[in-house]
Amino acid sequence: MSDVKNLHIGQITSFYIPPVTLVGSGSCKQIPDRLACRDAKYPLIVTDQGIVACGILKTITDILDAANVQYAIYDKIVPNPTDKNVEEAFAIYKEKGCDSLLTLGGGSSHDCGKGVGFLVANGGKIHDYEGVDKSSNPFPPYVAVNTTAGTASEMTRFCVITDTSRKVKMAIVDWRCTPGVAIDDPDLMMGMPAGLTAATGMDALTHAVEAYVSIAATPMTDACAEKAIEYIARFLRRAVANGNDKEAREGMCYAQYLAGMAFNNASLGHVHAMAHQLGGFYDLPHGFCNAILLPHVCEYNLIGARRRFRRIARLLGENVDGLNLDDAALAAVKAIKRLASDVDIPSGIKALGDMFGKNVSMDDIPTMVSNAQKDACGLTNPRKMSDAAVAAIYRNAW
Repeated sequence: MSDVKNLHIGQITSFYIPPVTLVGSGSCKQIPDRLACRDAKYPLIVTDQGIVACGILKTITDILDAANVQYAIYDKIVPNPTDKNVEEAFAIYKEKGCDSLLTLGGGSSHDCGKGVGFLVANGGKIHDYEGVDKSSNPFPPYVAVNTTAGTASEMTRFCVITDTSRKVKMAIVDWRCTPGVAIDDPDLMMGMPAGLTAATGMDALTHAVEAYVSIAATPMTDACAEKAIEYIARFLRRAVANGNDKEAREGMCYAQYLAGMAFNNASLGHVHAMAHQLGGFYDLPHGFCNAILLPHVCEYNLIGARRRFRRIARLLGENVDGLNLDDAALAAVKAIKRLASDVDIPSGIKALGDMFGKNVSMDDIPTMVSNAQKDACGLTNPRKMSDAAVAAIYRNAW
């Protein structure tokens, strides 16, 4: 029997995914057809300078040009997309007379594109949509093309935008921002650097683990989370070691998408609630923040979901036969730490700040604790956290 109630007897559960998903080598070549099916004639492409520099944007625009599809481009997305990014991209959408969205990249590009979709369909400012299901009108046609194996933002109803005035990441959860078409083409991921592969892969693991121990987990999300964890254990180290390992890249495509299916419907936990504050305060990469916090939060959560953590340990390749339940659950934390070490995740928040030239300070912990406790992701954590517990985890992860 599980420590986490997951049958929801007598309750109605929901399951959100895009109407169409394409996974596999060459799937990006179907973009023109998928736009045409939705009567989209002039998309705004939302992307970032990294996608421009590595040639992926040109790959996609060549496909569009060959099909005589007109488009506009906004390519100024920053790693933690801001309300300013959304405003700038929306201005181009209106100026150019666009009628649809094509987001290209990882979570940052997709999140910004979703922000534009809110304003196109509903007006106002992106801040108006912080929270759950605050919009009222459907999005314009929207195709999301993924280039990293981690965030699953190409298929979720989640949108995270940094409020630059408050230095807070706004968590927006709204079924209307789910893309109409999600495309995961491993060919677009072959040149992804090892560090980015590691960070996004650990982000996917965080999604799967938090969804699996969420108090909102269901049999459907469990199936997705379990397979995602199994595939990450099988393929992430290989993808980091050799970025041209096509089987590993495709395996991680499926892993991160399955993890997205899990958390898109079971939600997340305090890893994300806390990681959002590190991103909002210091503009640190989300995947690395999750990876550093994950074992610390899991260890705190063990007593709330011991049997589920024992299962996670097995999925990560640990032999827990003969161990008592507490030790078997703890094996999951040890396996997560080992995987993070193997793919060169920084040892703590200070080391991560040094890596990216950010002046992180423990003096900010009280403010981050306050903001983390307001983050909607923490609502489904399997163990309630006091302010003191959140602060202690930040300090232990420093």
